[in-house]
Amino acid sequence: MNTTASGFPWHAFTLNLAWAAAAALTVMLVTFGIAVRVGVHRIVDVAWGTGFAAVAVTTFAASAGEGDLVRRLLVTALTAIWGLRLAVHIARRGRGHGEDPRYEKMLAKAPGSRNAYALRMVYLLQGALVWLVSLPVQAAQYVSGPPSALAWAGGALWAVGIGFEAVGDAQLARFRADPANRGRIMDRGLWAWTRHPNYFGDFCVWWGLFLIVCDSPAAAGVSVVSPVVMSLLLTRGSGKRLLERHMADRPGYAEYKARTSGFLPRPPRRSGPGTT
Repeated sequence: MNTTASGFPWHAFTLNLAWAAAAALTVMLVTFGIAVRVGVHRIVDVAWGTGFAAVAVTTFAASAGEGDLVRRLLVTALTAIWGLRLAVHIARRGRGHGEDPRYEKMLAKAPGSRNAYALRMVYLLQGALVWLVSLPVQAAQYVSGPPSALAWAGGALWAVGIGFEAVGDAQLARFRADPANRGRIMDRGLWAWTRHPNYFGDFCVWWGLFLIVCDSPAAAGVSVVSPVVMSLLLTRGSGKRLLERHMADRPGYAEYKARTSGFLPRPPRRSGPGTT
């Protein structure tokens, strides 16, 4: 293992970046081929979680002989569990449905071939984001020394995050399965504490994975962009903001928004102005 004065093997990590890019690109291209065959591009959402799992496993294999084995196993397992759970959940939720309205609206503006436009603007873009956001997972494979208390705290934060996601998704699925709730706003369980328990869960997952690499200042420095970008995507990009724009005209949503936190969980208000 060749390291610099910082104690971080930059040359090996640089090669790892290429392996991670190849893994993310492969998942997206395979998914694109399937989507073109079935005529539905919404399955790219399944590839999002799958891509992270593929990057984690690929970089674990590519980093053999580097870093601390416990940390490598920890970050690989946590990332794969998160990514595959999300992929399975999205696949089940979308089963039997047609094109996602978001992609239908986007592809309606395609200047030429809809599939070529989807490849450029959806699949390749998401592949690049998988590569960027997964930087803590990649860097953790090369951090020497056993995980510190901070790293294990990151694992605990990850557990809080995936718990919020899994419980929130299960609660919403049960709510939607009841015909009596048709047209109603989900405001029970975790959804009474935050309008987006799944997005808050993602936020915790990626800040938790980042903490696992913070035993190395060099790895932390190269990886901090990951949770920052994910946080912006969840709160300002394709997450919270886009979904709430879609939900704005639903009956009862304004009242729900007024009493329920927009992101960080807290007890619901009885009345008062809306929150963000």
